[in-house]
Amino acid sequence: MPQQKAVIIGAGVAGIATAIRLAVKGYEVEIFEANSYAGGKLSQFEQNGYRFDAGPSLFTMPQYVDELFQLAGKDPRQYFNYQKLDVVCNYFYEDGTRLHAYADTEKFSEEIANKTADSAQAVVKHLANSRDIYEITNHVFLERSLHRLQTYLRWDTIRSIFRLPQIDAMRTMHKANTNAFKDARVVQFFDRYATYNGSNPYHAPATLNVIPHLEHHFGAWFPEGGMYAITQSLVKLAEELGVKFTYNTAVDKIITEGEKIRGVQIKEKVVKADIVISNMDVWFTYKKLLADRPNLHPKKTLEQQRSSSALIFYWGVKKQFSELDLHNIFFSADYKAEFEHIWQKQSIYQDPTVYLNISSKLKRDDAPTNSENWFVMINVPANSGQEWDKLIAEARTNIQAKLSRLLKEDISKLIENESILDPRSIELKTSSYKGSIYGTSSNNQFAAFLRHANKSSKIKGLYFCGGSVHPGGGIPLCLLSAKIMADLV
Repeated sequence: MPQQKAVIIGAGVAGIATAIRLAVKGYEVEIFEANSYAGGKLSQFEQNGYRFDAGPSLFTMPQYVDELFQLAGKDPRQYFNYQKLDVVCNYFYEDGTRLHAYADTEKFSEEIANKTADSAQAVVKHLANSRDIYEITNHVFLERSLHRLQTYLRWDTIRSIFRLPQIDAMRTMHKANTNAFKDARVVQFFDRYATYNGSNPYHAPATLNVIPHLEHHFGAWFPEGGMYAITQSLVKLAEELGVKFTYNTAVDKIITEGEKIRGVQIKEKVVKADIVISNMDVWFTYKKLLADRPNLHPKKTLEQQRSSSALIFYWGVKKQFSELDLHNIFFSADYKAEFEHIWQKQSIYQDPTVYLNISSKLKRDDAPTNSENWFVMINVPANSGQEWDKLIAEARTNIQAKLSRLLKEDISKLIENESILDPRSIELKTSSYKGSIYGTSSNNQFAAFLRHANKSSKIKGLYFCGGSVHPGGGIPLCLLSAKIMADLV
């Protein structure tokens, strides 16, 4: 039997992981990437002696990366290494409170008890509930297709269905956290996890309280070489398996014959394939690559509310701050107002929550001597035509004022260079519709079931992977989308 050909559109982390899985299955695999580099959002760049990971900066569930090497019969440690963080993140509140989110549950719960009005027992109980949600949902909703009948005929699925009330889908995340804790600072701490998939804790289901378990049970990690080392190691593995990467090459069209895949079109050339996998945002996949087949478009899916986006300032800072760590959060004094601005007003609140990542804390050569590379991010709405230049200028002023106030240092005088990523450039560089980072939002209890499937029900040989399809955005879920998709082939 002749070797089958698979074409993958986009070299994001899900596309690379899919390529590895298909190569192991014996496919001839070629990835076409519009950019000059692999990784999609998981990329890097340098500016004036500073190196920055451009996108995702939190690394959890490293076993999903290791699994790809193991599938290929390789030792992951020969390609990729990482260290566990003792402190996941430092949190700064406007009232002067500073919390260290220790990875160790006992130390973390004691930290909460010592610095807030809540007890260690309340934290332990909440994390146990997070574990229960994970155990109910993981094998059913995260590791398998929700669009195959056999998923629902398995015994572990049936058991999970009987336990569905325990995933707390009928009330909001904020409501559940308000009931679990009495201190507003602790509620805000746990509400923040909604932003991990671009959602609003005041609307998203309490099922998202599964996310703390991923940090406090499986841990948070830092890859040696920075986040981009994930991309580099997976590209190396894929190339060793015979995967061909073709960069600076945008796919213009997915070619079909009736109800079957024929291949892809690149300018005037047709590349034939037995299967085509789109790692491009599902919205652009249909609206651009399948524009001539409107009968195939899943209208309800494409009309769903998009996730939030991000505004990122990459700052080269001429000082080292001992009170800062790899991950740092500076909370808004009014969280509800911040989310109302993002979701209802489609704007940026004057006092946004600021996430500050400094990879030079653990990778010293990411910044010059006595300096730090600051990745400064706030959550913002998806692009719907806002006056972004005006909003960015205002946000820069407000962020610098906030950081200067809480760190007691004029930050503006320490910044020696700057780059910016906003919803417009996110869409341009990564084909993420409206600049939404996680595809569709999870602001209702049925969101998990409304994400696009990993396989087309109308075109034989057409598949999907990445953050805009099941099971969702973020590195772990993108890697799982590749696993689910490959299992469907």
